[in-house]
Amino acid sequence: MAVKIFSGRATAYLAEKIAHAYGESLGEVNYQQFSDGEMSPFLMSSVRGHEVFIIQSTIPPSDNLMELLLMVDAAKRASASSVNVVIPYFGYARQDRKDKPRVAIAAKLIANLLSAAGTDRIMTCDLHADQIQGFFDFPVDHLDGAYIFVPYLKSLGLQNIMFASPDVGGIKRARSFAKFFDAELAVCDKYRKEANKIESMRLIGDVEGKDVILVDDLVDTAGTICKAAALLKEKGANSVRAVCTHPVLSGKAYENIDSSVLEEIAVTDTIPLKQKSSKIKVLTVSDLFAKAIRKIHDHESISSLFIKL
Repeated sequence: MAVKIFSGRATAYLAEKIAHAYGESLGEVNYQQFSDGEMSPFLMSSVRGHEVFIIQSTIPPSDNLMELLLMVDAAKRASASSVNVVIPYFGYARQDRKDKPRVAIAAKLIANLLSAAGTDRIMTCDLHADQIQGFFDFPVDHLDGAYIFVPYLKSLGLQNIMFASPDVGGIKRARSFAKFFDAELAVCDKYRKEANKIESMRLIGDVEGKDVILVDDLVDTAGTICKAAALLKEKGANSVRAVCTHPVLSGKAYENIDSSVLEEIAVTDTIPLKQKSSKIKVLTVSDLFAKAIRKIHDHESISSLFIKL
């Protein structure tokens, strides 16, 4: 049973690298676009009896999600042996619970849509909340960005390394890094009344003379990460860097990062950057996903792709 790899248009740049790392060329997809905006993707090669992998991050606009669902349906109806969806950045993951009246649980809805389209397996990286895996009724391969970031952080050779979470919700992720590097942990406790607006922030922990690494799964407006970095420097940190898997970078994010006290922020290429910045270091996840695809095809465990944090 052969593997065929296809890509949606949103993350074709990453899919090309994943396919190259795997040793295959991307399957060609033709798109018919109607005047009202409706799209119709057409797989240009037969997938009958093949193990199909479709790569697409669900980044804005929402057409990217619809495009992914249509490609899954097309592969399923073309008698693919299995349809595996590779979503490096799983959008709508921040809506994973009903935290106030009359709101949607979008992460569950997306899971239902992927299932209804005929998805057999999903592969993703650093979900906003681990429990989202339970929303799916088929296998989920939840890859860890630490596989990319740990070697990079080691290469920096920092002597007084310390890890910090920019908010209470990210303590588990930051603590894992701290444990691996046998380093201390600090927490920036923030309070906000509404999304993307921080009212106040205070530091828990002593960062005097430390080279601090802020750890998060994504950076959106960069308001939280930059405010946390300023607080850490104010409290005596020698330097402040950040690692964030998904560079959403909306609004004034680039401006906030460029004017911040951050030495740099390391991100992955799960989402394409809208512009360049001297403070943003991009690391690729292509090898990680290519290795995972290989192991899935060969029916092997993917546990070797996780750094034991």
